[in-house]
Amino acid sequence: MFLILLTYKKPLEDVDRVVPAHMRWLAEHYAAGDFLLSGRKQPRTGGVILATVPTRAAAEAIARSDPLVSEGMAELDIVEFVASTAAPGLEMLKEL
Repeated sequence: MFLILLTYKKPLEDVDRVVPAHMRWLAEHYAAGDFLLSGRKQPRTGGVILATVPTRAAAEAIARSDPLVSEGMAELDIVEFVASTAAPGLEMLKEL
């Protein structure tokens, strides 16, 4: 499992021009089953995506294709982790 962390490099006015393309990109990857959760950082300095792709290479390729990244609005950091404990009802996410 991967956390894709986006941090904005440009002013929000510039970022907001790319957000519609970013939202289409998110929808495409939710439909493909790549993403479980996503949302804005608070305060609004970037975003977080929980991805369930099979490899780090896949996570990197997907993250680089985000319009916010490809258009230079955000930089990214990818954290790989193994989900070993889950809240009741979310046990299916564990990767023991």
